[in-house]
Amino acid sequence: MAEPRTLPPNSARALSDSDEFWRENPGGGWATAVVVLLLLSWQLLRLFFSRRHRAASVAAGSSPASTTTGSLEGGPSAGISKLITDADLRDLMISLEGNLEENERWEDVIEKSSDLVSYKAKCCRPKDGPLKYLSVTTFEKCSAELLRDFYMDNEYRKEWDKILIQHDQLQVDENSGTEIGRSIKRFPLLTPREYVLAWRVWEGKDKTFFCLIKDCEHPLAPREKKYVRVVFFRSGWCIREVPGRDACEITMVHQEDAGLNIEMAKLAFAKGIWSYVSKMNTALRQYSSHSSRSVLVPILLRLTKKVPPELETDAAETSIQKVKERSGSDCGSQSRVDISQKKPSRSSKKWIANGLLLLGGIICLSRRRSNIGTQLAMACILKKLMNNGAESSQVESAQLRPDSRKTRHIG
Repeated sequence: MAEPRTLPPNSARALSDSDEFWRENPGGGWATAVVVLLLLSWQLLRLFFSRRHRAASVAAGSSPASTTTGSLEGGPSAGISKLITDADLRDLMISLEGNLEENERWEDVIEKSSDLVSYKAKCCRPKDGPLKYLSVTTFEKCSAELLRDFYMDNEYRKEWDKILIQHDQLQVDENSGTEIGRSIKRFPLLTPREYVLAWRVWEGKDKTFFCLIKDCEHPLAPREKKYVRVVFFRSGWCIREVPGRDACEITMVHQEDAGLNIEMAKLAFAKGIWSYVSKMNTALRQYSSHSSRSVLVPILLRLTKKVPPELETDAAETSIQKVKERSGSDCGSQSRVDISQKKPSRSSKKWIANGLLLLGGIICLSRRRSNIGTQLAMACILKKLMNNGAESSQVESAQLRPDSRKTRHIG
């Protein structure tokens, strides 16, 4: 058993003097009060600026949606037609090649297969934004048209996808081929997530199909407190036949910020994605005779646009490259700008907070007659508050970073 330890004289005196702090330090009590008031002022300022910034972000994100019409039949609308453009398709093609910025790298997440389906995925952590996933799913004995219809049929998805609680079509613009919808998804042990997304489909040569999905705002989908709105969602895929085989594959790039811890989200994905793919494969095998397909196909064919001729060459080169990459070679590590890049704006409130904290700390710690115990305690408090303030600023910046003016849904 350890022997009892006697406090050093200086420490004992510091403890005994703590009760006499206000009386033995003329002006010291006022200095402490000033520090407390400064800290409270800092908290109030941080709360005020964060709320103003959040309100401005929401207003900016909802303004483009207000230019769209409320018609569910999708009449002419300049607002919705500009949500997804051919330039976005070009950026999607670049992303599907697996190119990354400097100092970014892919990490293998999972690779599994069965008789009729195989799946492999990798992820990377961009400098800005949530985790990015790049996956390739290959379905044996399946045509590209069937897989396209299956992925786009949200009514059928309600039957087999237990994660999907609700899906509503909000608007369709036949001129641009852009659709907008709202989905509610289950998150185990967490609040359900709400997605308001816009998407568009293109058809290229040799039965190649592209789809791009983005988050957006829409007047028919106001925010509800019972759901967590996902304000950052970028996803896109390319479906093509596998040369020389009765099979097709879908290559997908996906990013979303559902408000989860990065490591938690990565672990949940790795543990649950293969089970999800297996259920998807089972549903796909039953889809060809499903009644909803006969309703979907005419609409989908009417909305699908052709890949612009100037992008066809890039699509063909990408197709050849993807066939080679199926052997297991890694994707490129450096390239042009990706569709998901976002640069957060820095707020001045962080500097205001740090200035107030430093000023308060200097006032208190510079008191020559303040005892050592009080000085150490105040130093620790200031250090912790500054760390918490920095972390809070990072979290708020991450939450407000996504450009909520953009749109799309993939499941």
